Amino acid sequence: MTTSAAEIELEPDPDDAPEFRPKRWPYGEMLISSLLSLLASFVLSVDAIVLAANPDAELSCNINAQISCGAVAASWQANLFGWPNAFLGLIAEPVVITIAILGLAGTRFPRWFLLAAQFVYTLGLIFALWLFYQSYFNINAMCPWCLLVTATTILVWTSMTRINIEAGNFGQGVRRALTPALSYHADIYGSILLIAVLGAMVILKYA
Repeated sequence: MTTSAAEIELEPDPDDAPEFRPKRWPYGEMLISSLLSLLASFVLSVDAIVLAANPDAELSCNINAQISCGAVAASWQANLFGWPNAFLGLIAEPVVITIAILGLAGTRFPRWFLLAAQFVYTLGLIFALWLFYQSYFNINAMCPWCLLVTATTILVWTSMTRINIEAGNFGQGVRRALTPALSYHADIYGSILLIAVLGAMVILKYA
């Protein structure tokens, strides 16, 4: 007895999988976090201009020798590319805000666009964590606004990663493997845990 081709159940091709629409709440989290990061970047940029005009200026976030935006801003790490790092936030965060607003409006982004955004923001996350490391271990001073940028960068990266996973942009195999963890909000708990660990490190060292 022969079996017709129509009766044979074929394994679906991952490339032919239906398009998945990510949930919209990650875009809302991205919007709030990126707005806070933009605010912090703006304040830090203004402070950098003030310090450029008067290196002895007292900034409002100079609480003591250890919690001091001025001490961090005076370091070479704060001007890694030849200008204040805060200027990068003024460039990057409006892009993230635009993506978040369009995502909330239901825009379906091309796969290449979201993967490019993921790559660039992953570099941003690495840079933010590197700056935290430098402040904590080498500069021995912490900037409150910089800490806010670090926290919001972690949150934005987490939401962007969830969006790409749910959309299948990393591949359908990755989506199927990680969907159970996302259903339990492992990404959210993981980002909160990381932020809590960083916060505890600051408290234990400077409190």
